[in-house]
Amino acid sequence: MQLEKFTYDNRIVRNFGIATLVWGIIGMTVGLLVAMQLFKPAMNMGSQYTTFGRIRPLHTNAVIFAFVGNAIFMGVYYSLQRLLKSRMFSDVLSKIHFWGWQLIILSAVITLPLGFTTSHEYAELEWPIDIAITIIWVVFGINMFGAIIKRRERHLYVAIWFYIATFVTIAVLHIVNSFELPISFMKSYYVYAGVQDALVQWWYGHNAVAFFLTTPYLGMMYYFLPKMAGRPVYSYKLSILHFWSLIFIYIWAGPHHLLYTSLPGWAQSLGVAFSIMLIAPSWGGMINGLLTLRGAWDKVREDVTLKFMVVALTAYGMATFEGPLLSLKQINGVAHFTDWIVAHVHVGALGWNGFLTFGVLYWLIPRIYKTELYSKKLAGFHFWIGTLGILFYAIPMYWAGFTQGLMWKEFTPEGLLKYPNFLATTLQIIPMHVLRSIGGALYLTGVIAMTYNLAKTMLGAKLVANEAAEAMPLSKIVVDSSPDDKAWHRVLERKPMKFMVLSLIIILIGGMVEMMPTFTIQSNVPTIASVKPYTALELQGRDLYIREGCVNCHSQTVRPFRSETERYGEYSKAGEFVYDHPFLWGSKRTGPDLHRVGGKYSDAWHYNHLVDPTSMSPGSIMPPYAWLIEQQLDITTTASKIRAMQTLGVPYPEGYDKHANEDLKAQAEKIALDLKQNNIKVKSDREIVAIIAYLQRLGTDIKANKETIPSNQ
Repeated sequence: MQLEKFTYDNRIVRNFGIATLVWGIIGMTVGLLVAMQLFKPAMNMGSQYTTFGRIRPLHTNAVIFAFVGNAIFMGVYYSLQRLLKSRMFSDVLSKIHFWGWQLIILSAVITLPLGFTTSHEYAELEWPIDIAITIIWVVFGINMFGAIIKRRERHLYVAIWFYIATFVTIAVLHIVNSFELPISFMKSYYVYAGVQDALVQWWYGHNAVAFFLTTPYLGMMYYFLPKMAGRPVYSYKLSILHFWSLIFIYIWAGPHHLLYTSLPGWAQSLGVAFSIMLIAPSWGGMINGLLTLRGAWDKVREDVTLKFMVVALTAYGMATFEGPLLSLKQINGVAHFTDWIVAHVHVGALGWNGFLTFGVLYWLIPRIYKTELYSKKLAGFHFWIGTLGILFYAIPMYWAGFTQGLMWKEFTPEGLLKYPNFLATTLQIIPMHVLRSIGGALYLTGVIAMTYNLAKTMLGAKLVANEAAEAMPLSKIVVDSSPDDKAWHRVLERKPMKFMVLSLIIILIGGMVEMMPTFTIQSNVPTIASVKPYTALELQGRDLYIREGCVNCHSQTVRPFRSETERYGEYSKAGEFVYDHPFLWGSKRTGPDLHRVGGKYSDAWHYNHLVDPTSMSPGSIMPPYAWLIEQQLDITTTASKIRAMQTLGVPYPEGYDKHANEDLKAQAEKIALDLKQNNIKVKSDREIVAIIAYLQRLGTDIKANKETIPSNQ
């Protein structure tokens, strides 16, 4: 049979590689700016568009979807073509995918600082951008499966299994988590409310980490590590076990982000159980990778790409051991809401995703340019300064996290909170945040050095845009009659569409078992008679709270611990959140919990605290929100917001949308008058008045009428 000649598309690989470098520097620079604001709030330069609350989601989106996302597509487009012995299905689709993805990222860069956000972690982008993401993801899928169908290699290698699982799972996660009711071009409300919304968000949030930051990178590890080491994958059987157990178990683990909250106990327990089981497949992947280097450890001393891969796998092993550890209720009770979680996340992000990306870039770029790396010494410098950066980042954050968790829970011998003022813990860990920023700066320095190194490499040679290749055409299927216990899987590897459908079924099982009861059994979210919908002004204030990203620093759920009920008040009940679209429980306490803040302070206190936080809380790291006094509240949206809430089942009276603004103005005038009596002159139509109204409402429903709370609450 004659060999068929064809070419690999290296231009698309190069384009995604350059985008990875550019967005990596941008995303990490924003991250450094965010980190510095936690000990020097003036680093926001006095602008509402660069405050922590607005640009923290910009940082996470930039590093996850821009830096890591482009790196995934770079790795997939390079490895997939060579594993399939086929060019990508369509050069046009490749270009649409590339430019579409960059435009989506650019839209995030524009909209997030402007305050257009859904507030869902890792899914902050508003509904028009969600639609664009769906379209571009489908383009990627058509291109990938088109290439798989016209392949010249019968069996699908293990890396491709992970790429397929990534595609189908991210599609499901994104669609389910993006059910929103648009009310304007850049504003929507989630269809889900309260407890249900929290469950969907962390089913998505945890599995975005699993299927965007993990499975495609495992696929890249299975391709690039053996290539770099010149060794076959250690165990094919372990690959099978690793893949199927990982994608089945991972999808169940999301509820461990919601331990001790109002989520039903059975869902929390499921999350914990599957999180513990997750250690086995995760470490199976790490062991398979590290044992692939058997007989090649001498190369690790010389080859910087292998150095990056070894640290990446080690960081993956550490992060995937720590994740299940943090899901244990006793540990979660101390660690959750602290900087411990920040340390855990960044060991995975900087070590696993970052270092594996760097290793692949150093290996791949010289090959598509058919040249040598410009400077191996500079690459070595990058490795060591990057490693130092991770240590300077993670160790202080672990220290800060342990300090926070213990200080929050400490009581005096007399039974009183030892640190009743939340600010005491904030001030205690400021030196750790300074060290964290130094670590981030070191890591970023390494990325800049790599960008210079690779730019010089590319400028000193010519891209092989269409790399010549040849392979035998796909042969007819021969029935495998060998008694090999892996034969069943070899048959499955020949049928990519069946493989995709089976992967889809496996990831759907966990999600459906977890979510269906919470959505269909009414008693899972008991009602509380005294809980009423937000007033028109409170609803507008809540949307401003979301716009400013306050949920990035403040949680709104009091857990049933004595240390929390003593500090904040009555613990949170599921029925209190039934009208919250979206939920705002938060995942980090840089500032105190706000669920019971309503009525705790005067309107004047809130006004002064927003205008100059240090006047009310000396040493506070919260930035001033002076623009809230200057900016007029947009009440043209009130009617559409009320109608949207009615559509979502919030029991506003029929026709309330027509006179909601009358109620809004009356309540605003009342707050402005109260402020005036405290020598504060502010117009009643300012945004600050709406935010004060919302803050004063928080947690007051059950205080007002405690006897209406059912006994099971």
